[in-house]
Amino acid sequence: MTPCCSSLGKAAGISAVLVVGIALIFNYFDDDTVPVKYSSMSEDIKPQEEHFRSQNQSCFILGASGETGKVLLEELLQRNLFSRITLIGRRKLTFEGEAYKNLVQEVVDFEKLDEHAAAFQGHHVGYCCLGTTRAKAGADGFVRVDHDYVLKSAELAKAGGCQQFHLESSRGADKDSSFLYLKVKGQVEAEIEALDFDRFSIYRPGVLLVDRQESRPGEWLARKFFGAVNAVCTSSILTRRRRSWRTKPSLLWGRGHRNEKPAALKCCKLNRSH
Repeated sequence: MTPCCSSLGKAAGISAVLVVGIALIFNYFDDDTVPVKYSSMSEDIKPQEEHFRSQNQSCFILGASGETGKVLLEELLQRNLFSRITLIGRRKLTFEGEAYKNLVQEVVDFEKLDEHAAAFQGHHVGYCCLGTTRAKAGADGFVRVDHDYVLKSAELAKAGGCQQFHLESSRGADKDSSFLYLKVKGQVEAEIEALDFDRFSIYRPGVLLVDRQESRPGEWLARKFFGAVNAVCTSSILTRRRRSWRTKPSLLWGRGHRNEKPAALKCCKLNRSH
């Protein structure tokens, strides 16, 4: 065996050991038997929730079948913040349990949203967790979903009387970015801001700490890593109210164990201006 091959073999062996070691460390941090408490704003917002609940408001959710949308829906139902919750999507979702019996579902064709304007009327608050990836839908499909569908939905919501709009975006979103994903996210943020909602909140998470059915090894390693450092790495929330921007960091997690999903976009009063 030549010295070059021997060196390459040693390097490969060391790399394999490092990968296994890192995976074991991440697996330790992901141990469900170790209870870890995270910071939470839930105690601070209870009075605000009671006040908001008394206003008898309604909301809609776009993307309720996605990972963040599922958690958001569960949170809103658990907290009973709205008198009516409407899910707007391309198909009707199936739920089990009494908690879901009063949900309203509007099935729309996102390619013909103008024909479904009525679905966006009469809501006080809108949540948008709609999105796909370039790998899943291709470049054109990604732009169509994450930009065109999202922007058109926001426009219809604004025309229908919606006062607050909450958008799940991405960390690093920048309309001037050379990366398509971040550029599209930044563009749609800017264009929805121009619609001038009474309140417009942008949520920019990094890696979503969830177990996807279509997960890949790279995503698994990323989830393990960010799960381990979650206590010090925060997502950002940008809120504009009457052209006044504030940046507010938040872990977007509840109290409990490490395997809990992030309670993203809990309620519109998380970002209340004083």
